[in-house]
Amino acid sequence: MSAAFDQALERIGRGGLVAYPTETLYGLGADATRSDAVARLQDWKGRGDDQPFSLLVESADALGAVGVHLPAAARRLTRALWPGPLTLVLPCDRELPGGVARSSDGAVGVRCSSHPLAAELARRLAGRGLGPVTATSLNRSGGPAAAGRDAAASLCGDDLGEPWLLDVPGAAPPGGVASTVVDATGEEPVVLREGAVSRARVEACLCEGADA
Repeated sequence: MSAAFDQALERIGRGGLVAYPTETLYGLGADATRSDAVARLQDWKGRGDDQPFSLLVESADALGAVGVHLPAAARRLTRALWPGPLTLVLPCDRELPGGVARSSDGAVGVRCSSHPLAAELARRLAGRGLGPVTATSLNRSGGPAAAGRDAAASLCGDDLGEPWLLDVPGAAPPGGVASTVVDATGEEPVVLREGAVSRARVEACLCEGADA
C-alpha cells in the first residue's frame, strides 16, 4: 500500500492528477496551490474558473493551514459530520489559483473524507508539505461520476494530464451518492446540494449546541 501512496504523491508533486476513492464517489486530485496542476485538471474535466473545485483536507484542524476559516455554525457541522460526505463552502483568505476559490468572495469548498484511502492521502500530502489537493468528482463535465472501480479505471491513464488511479486491493468501494454541499459563508448556512447527508440531518446538527 505504501508504494501506491508514494506513487500518488510523486505524481501530485509533478503537477499531475490522481483519482482516489471516497465514501461517496471517486474523487480527482490535483495540487490546488499550483496553477499548472489546476489547469491540467480543468482541461481534463472541461471546466472553467466559474466552476471551482473543492479541497480535500485531513481534518478540521487542518483548515487554518490552508487559510480557511471555520465559522461557529460550520464548526457544529464538522463536529457532527466530519469526516464524512459533507462539503462545506467556507471563507478563505489564501490566494489560490483560478478555478479553486470562488471568484465573487474567495470562498472555497472543503471536504474531509471518511474513506480510509482518501483520508490517508490527505494525511500523507500534509506530511510532505504538498497540496491540499482538489476533491472534485472523477468524470468529464456532463458525464456520470465514477462510482465503481471499473468506471474509474476506464477514465484513467499514465500521461501526466490524465488521472492516475490510486488503487489498493481490498479498499472499500464508494457509496455512489454525492456529498451534501453547504455554504457556510453567510450568517445562516445554506444547503446548496442535498446528497448523502440529508437536509434534515444538517439542520438538526446546526441546532445542536447553537445556544451553548
